Amino acid sequence: MVERDTGIMGMLHPGAMGAAVAAQAVAAGTTVRWLPAGRSAATRRRAEAIGLLPAADLRELADGCGTLVSVCPPAAALDVAEEVAAAGFGGLYVDANAISPQRTAEIAEVLAPGGATVVDGGITGPPPRTAGTTRLYLSGDASAVGRVSALFAGTVLETVALDGPVGRASALKLAYAAYNKISHALAAQACALAAGHGVLDDLLALTAHTMPETPFGSPARLTSAGAKAWRWEGEMREIARTWQLAGLPTDFADAAAGTFARWTEHKDDPEVSAARLIEDLRTE
Repeated sequence: MVERDTGIMGMLHPGAMGAAVAAQAVAAGTTVRWLPAGRSAATRRRAEAIGLLPAADLRELADGCGTLVSVCPPAAALDVAEEVAAAGFGGLYVDANAISPQRTAEIAEVLAPGGATVVDGGITGPPPRTAGTTRLYLSGDASAVGRVSALFAGTVLETVALDGPVGRASALKLAYAAYNKISHALAAQACALAAGHGVLDDLLALTAHTMPETPFGSPARLTSAGAKAWRWEGEMREIARTWQLAGLPTDFADAAAGTFARWTEHKDDPEVSAARLIEDLRTE
């Protein structure tokens, strides 16, 4: 068994967001390891480019890192935590996924028997590359939250500590995402309606004038949503679950999930056009 180094961070898994988050920890002077097994060539290139060090397997990663950060599709968050628990991890586990507060509590329960401390994380904004764009909200044990914040001190990833237990950061993240991402689905639906009546260009001219900074006023914003829809669908399911448990209607999130499901074939495709996304909504 490799002796755990509390100063080493592990990243699960460095996709576009995870790699950018890991890069900020590296920039702050932290050694960051990752697990190449089963990952794509694109993920490997990202990890190598930012200087992440490979681990042979999950057991080695769990044994060698004091902190593990999980950034993965929402639907996989619990499975990833269960795999980490099975590997015997007993350090600091940061779940920075777009999941419900209830799911975060489940993850804490899964990891508790092995002695791990869970910090709840919620990322808002794009992958952190420019100051003032991206925040990592954190809640849970104050000492553990402070240790996580220290990993990114002096970088463009701004950490914000929230008072209160695990679950508060996730609640804030999902409340923000509910408005931010459902607005993309609503804009696309409105555009599809206009396209069906031959007035899409007129609608876009109107919204570019009246709402230029919104998804409704900029087709390019819809394009970015199409490439991310494969993750956003799962996020909408988490929002619906959270609303249901809070006694709120789930209709908006359910409908948005259905919209994003129509775009999942465009996963990570920056070339998909707004016209194609709108057409996807009009095709049964």
